[in-house]
Amino acid sequence: MTAARQDLPDVLVRKRLAEMMAACHASNRRPSVLALASSLGMSNTTFRRRYPDLVQEISARRTTTAPGTQAPSPQDTLLARNAKLRRRNRELTAALALATAQIQYVTLENTRFREALEAQQAVTRLR
Repeated sequence: MTAARQDLPDVLVRKRLAEMMAACHASNRRPSVLALASSLGMSNTTFRRRYPDLVQEISARRTTTAPGTQAPSPQDTLLARNAKLRRRNRELTAALALATAQIQYVTLENTRFREALEAQQAVTRLR
């Protein structure tokens, strides 16, 4: 087990949270519990265990849209999902083609090795 560490002062944690929120707002990114925990030198799990109220606050801010932006329309959401499915379909099709080529290669190699082994041991084939 690891040695127990003292909790950080709430003032320091709140200060880092405010800094992170300001940075996220300036760069138009979503706040992250992991980023805050890392900046405090804590693991994600430890931070979540010790500061559940801050985790809920960050989670609430992640789900809300940024000020001045609108939530995507249902059509935009469907278009984005459709595009994601098409990309995934292309990836899977490419993976399937690669797997098929590898199976063909292994089959040909197996045939060559079997023929070489039979030739070496003078096996007569019965047809």
